[in-house]
Amino acid sequence: MNSEDIERLRHAHTFSADKRYIERLTLAVVVITLVTMFAEIVFGLLTNSMALLADGMHMGTHAFALVLSYGAYRLARKHAENSKFTFGTWKIEILGAYSSALVLGIVAIAIAYASVERLVNPLVIHYDQALLVAFIGLAVNVASAAILSRGNRHHHHHENNGNESHDHQDLNLKSAYLHVIADALTSIFAIAALLGAKYYRLGWLDPLMGILGATLIIRWGWLLLRDSAHILLDYKADGFLANEIKRAIESDGSSVICDLHLWKVGDGAYACIVSLVSDSERPVDEYKERLSKFHELAHVTIEINLSCRIAK
Repeated sequence: MNSEDIERLRHAHTFSADKRYIERLTLAVVVITLVTMFAEIVFGLLTNSMALLADGMHMGTHAFALVLSYGAYRLARKHAENSKFTFGTWKIEILGAYSSALVLGIVAIAIAYASVERLVNPLVIHYDQALLVAFIGLAVNVASAAILSRGNRHHHHHENNGNESHDHQDLNLKSAYLHVIADALTSIFAIAALLGAKYYRLGWLDPLMGILGATLIIRWGWLLLRDSAHILLDYKADGFLANEIKRAIESDGSSVICDLHLWKVGDGAYACIVSLVSDSERPVDEYKERLSKFHELAHVTIEINLSCRIAK
């Protein structure tokens, strides 16, 4: 066998679609967030507005999380052809989503703590300044959400053209989107609470809305943390796909799977190792042909045994 034959049989290790478009959109949102953050801090210092300063520093935490998402895309693309990453660099994106979920949780806890403190020890609120900041924050986050939603539509369109899997959610993009939506949500709650406090003297609405917002953000952060952790730990792969693989391999009535490993290596892409025992001598290519209908399988290894020993 010559080198050309070997090269032809070599597997590609890039399992995810090109995400340079999403990367650029994420960078645009990072820039918008950073510019707004610096503007609020500078004007807060010039006008002695604690509301502007507080929102500027709060926006800094979201900017940090968005930088994590952008950095994950950039690193994954930069090292996409690096053979040291055995199954590609997609999990760099998942690591970014996991880290971003932790930041989301920290932000939510900080909001909840500050809200409870304000509920116990109310402070004088400068309503006009606070409302201005809330509306600025809402406008920035609505614009950012609109930008990121374009990336989500682009990603789903590309994946649906590339394979038939429905499990191709971009968790890194979702993490960036959640930070923007969480910030927009806190702005909406703040506007409602400030208007209620200003015109109806319901001062307790402000901290109460903060607690409500923190509860929702913690919930979102936990779901993102759980989903990304499952992927990083190769936990709970697609059960339906695993059953379909088993049915396809054992369809001849004489082949039995004794070991099956299935894990995600990309958005809607899986690697699979099948160990089986068969009474008849069938070539590996026949089993691979049975699995060829599963477009989600990007990397398949099949081991045929004369007998199957299961470790106890």
